[in-house]
Order: sequence, then C-alpha cells, then structure tokens
Amino acid sequence: MRAVLYPTIKLGDHWTVVGALEAISNPYDPQDFSSTSYGIRGRVLLSVLEYSQVWNKASLVVRAGQMPSTFGSFILRYDDADNPLLTAPAAYGYYYDPVSTLGLAGVLAEVTAGKWDARAQLANSSPANPRSIFDKDQYGNWAGGIGYSVRQGLRIGASAYHGPYLDQHYPYYFPGEIQPSALPATGVGIDADWAAGHWNVRGEWQRYLMTYRAIPDFRQNDGYVEAKRVLNARWFVAGRVGYLHTSVASGNQTYEGAVGFRAARYELIKAGYWVSQPQQNGETDKAFLFQFVTSVPSLSKAWK
Repeated sequence: MRAVLYPTIKLGDHWTVVGALEAISNPYDPQDFSSTSYGIRGRVLLSVLEYSQVWNKASLVVRAGQMPSTFGSFILRYDDADNPLLTAPAAYGYYYDPVSTLGLAGVLAEVTAGKWDARAQLANSSPANPRSIFDKDQYGNWAGGIGYSVRQGLRIGASAYHGPYLDQHYPYYFPGEIQPSALPATGVGIDADWAAGHWNVRGEWQRYLMTYRAIPDFRQNDGYVEAKRVLNARWFVAGRVGYLHTSVASGNQTYEGAVGFRAARYELIKAGYWVSQPQQNGETDKAFLFQFVTSVPSLSKAWK
C-alpha cells in the first residue's frame, strides 16, 4: 500500500505552499520482497514555499523547503497515476540507490524560455543518501538539468549532481575512511521523451561515481527505455527494458510489461510482470504485480 496526500495552499497570484505526504508499507516494491521488516512508514516527500511568474514565452519557478532531487527525469513524473508501469527504473529507490525519491532540504529554481528549460538545485545532502535537517553529516550538494524541445512531442535533456554523499553511520562507510565531507559523489545523465499519436516513449542513461580512499571507487552505469501504447480511452499497454552495471558486480537486466485499465476518471488498474535477471551466475527474480490507483477530487480555496 502507498498513499500520497498533496496539500496545496494558494496564497496569491504568485505564492503557493505545496506538499506531498506519503504513507507506504514495507514491503512495497519488488526490491523490498526480501525484507524481514514489516509495517507502515510516513514520509514528507515535498514541503515547499513556491513562487511562480509567467511571461509570454518564459516562466520562472523558485521553491524553498524539502523536495526530491531534480536529477534525471523519472522523479519529475513519479506518481502511480502517471507511471504506466508498476515499478521504478533500477537507479531509483528510497535508500542505497544513486537517486532517492525521498525529499532533500534546499532551494530550487526552474526557468523556461522558448524551447529551452533549465533547473538548478542546492540541497543539504546527496540524492544518493538523503539526510534530514536534524541529522549529522549534512553537506551541500548541487544538482541541475537542461532540456530542449526539438518539436512538439520530442524533448531531449541532460542533468548532473555533485557533492559529499557519505555519513559516518552509512553501511558503506568503512573503518579507516577519511571524513565524509572529502568524498563526493557525481552523477550525470541524459534523457529523451517522445510522444506521437497513441505512442509515448521515454529513456534515460546515467553514470555515477562514488569516491573512496580506503577502498576502490564505486562506479555504476545504467539505462532504460520504456514505451506506452494507448489502445483506446480506457486501455493501454506498456513495457520497460533496463540494465545496471557496477564496478563490484556484473549487474543485471530488468524487464517489465503491464496492462492498464482506466475504470473511471479517478481510478486506474494495472497488472504486470517484472523480471530481474543477473548477467552472470545468480538467481532470477520474478514477480506478478497488481496495482489499484485511486484519487480523491481536490478541494480548493485561495487566500489573498
């Protein structure tokens, strides 16, 4: 079970308070199925004060508070009602993944001008290891991205992040290692999104470097391509193929297919099959997945 509440308070023509509060069970994702802990946890994914300004062919949005990383493209559409599949690409997760979907404290600016868009973010920790504002070992990190809409329905983009990522209680912070503040992580990636008619195709490629002194640096590269085909007003099919390679293991390939049915305006049913296959010796993980997504129509009130 995963439930998300999106409280939004409009303070005027330009100012808004936006939030996203999540309650999620463990396990939830296929990667969690081996977990021995069970229960429900609450998280604040988004809690920001937002300023927006729109001109004829340009716009500006500035946010301050807790928000997900601006790296990559998947988090920008991380919503079960928008994701045609039932899982996230391999690089994205909650903990110990290169890009966490959890919120980071910081500031973000997004601008658009004609066919160009750009964003820049300064946060209190790395998307590879989100830290609460009450935690120790918080270090400034930056992330940013840029995109260009080649024509209607086709956009290409690039993004990056950099900054210290370890803390002294991190599972991969080993005895004898130097201070976490001197060990940065770097991620770079490219993405593309194409939509035409009943088709929508997306893809990302990313590379990460996590530096160490006591052990060799950790490197990872991964990528995926997913496609969605709308069959009619209620039905669609989708699929995703991805891979993940690391410097300490051979990596794996993932495959997922899904069928979606829109039962009503606010209700979506998805069923799919997920496979994670190691490239060398290892056990192949498989799962049948079912997801029911519903939402409650919003109630809005503005203060001026």
